[in-house]
Amino acid sequence: MTKPDHEVIVVGGGQAGLAVAYYLRRLGLDFLIVDAGDGPGGAWVHTWDSLHLFSPAAYSSLPGWPFPPGATDGYPTRDEVISYLTRYEARYDFPIDRPRTVGAVEREGTFLRIGFRDGGSLAARAVVSATGTWAAPFVPDYPGRELFEGVQLHSAHYRTPAAFAGKRVLIVGGGNSGAQLLAELSEVAQTTWMTLREPVFLPDDVDGRVLFERASARVRGIDDASSTTTIGDIVMVPPVKEARTRGVLKAVRPFARLIPGGVVWRDGTESTVDAIIWCTGFRPATDHLKPLGIVEPDGRIEVVEQRAVKEPRLWLAGYGNWTGAASATLLGAGRTAREMTPRLAQALAEAISAAPYQAG
Repeated sequence: MTKPDHEVIVVGGGQAGLAVAYYLRRLGLDFLIVDAGDGPGGAWVHTWDSLHLFSPAAYSSLPGWPFPPGATDGYPTRDEVISYLTRYEARYDFPIDRPRTVGAVEREGTFLRIGFRDGGSLAARAVVSATGTWAAPFVPDYPGRELFEGVQLHSAHYRTPAAFAGKRVLIVGGGNSGAQLLAELSEVAQTTWMTLREPVFLPDDVDGRVLFERASARVRGIDDASSTTTIGDIVMVPPVKEARTRGVLKAVRPFARLIPGGVVWRDGTESTVDAIIWCTGFRPATDHLKPLGIVEPDGRIEVVEQRAVKEPRLWLAGYGNWTGAASATLLGAGRTAREMTPRLAQALAEAISAAPYQAG
């Protein structure tokens, strides 16, 4: 059997991919990161300009190198995160091939073959998929959505409020992204905030550290019966606190349907709307894995300890709690990688022992 191009190929060079790379290097494994981005930063380069993390800098680090102190208001901004990830890459000088977009991962004997959209392919003993969710924004199929004639934009593609100045904007979604965009847009536009249920605002002294630890405990089966907080609860970062002071953190329940010029509410009244910002979450970006025949309709893959059940040469990191406790966060990505990579190394050793390389 000929040798593969690399023992491990990591698909995705964002926070999860970098965390995996850190531990693969410590284990002495041959690996390559392939990343679709033009430069460092992963999904962070696509987020809105004023985004704040909801965890302080001390809880926003990848393994081996703490997030630099002095972050704005204690909660790092988008630009500070991109700067950190850029310097993290440079510090460890990981092997990264970009921009390379993976079109398909397929089986080829004892290897997995990664085919690229611009041509060419690479073979690996194991593949770690760490593409996250940004490329798969989710918009619920409300009645009449195709009839609406105004602007519809998912939070994944929102950057600044300038284009919405003076307009009537409906913000849909009760999580941290919805609250932060409401805070920003309400300064320049007439806003309405629509959520499925009344938003849950955390106390001012509770931030992403608490949410992370509680989410981790739940994934590990250590439930705190006295706690009902979740990752989706709203952290009172400075812009959201300021919006509270202005009295705009008020949400209404869902409309019944969309019409060309706006929405019809459940009581039959109508509201004119110029734009809708969908802060309604994401699905796993796993289309490149569909040729393996293991992707469920919701984009997830059945895994046990980050390893695909139906394709054991495939590992997944950074998609959310189903691939590791809080694994879609900076700190959680590192913890997931630390737990996963020794198991991956052991699986590689067993595979090589069962089918050693031959010249050719």
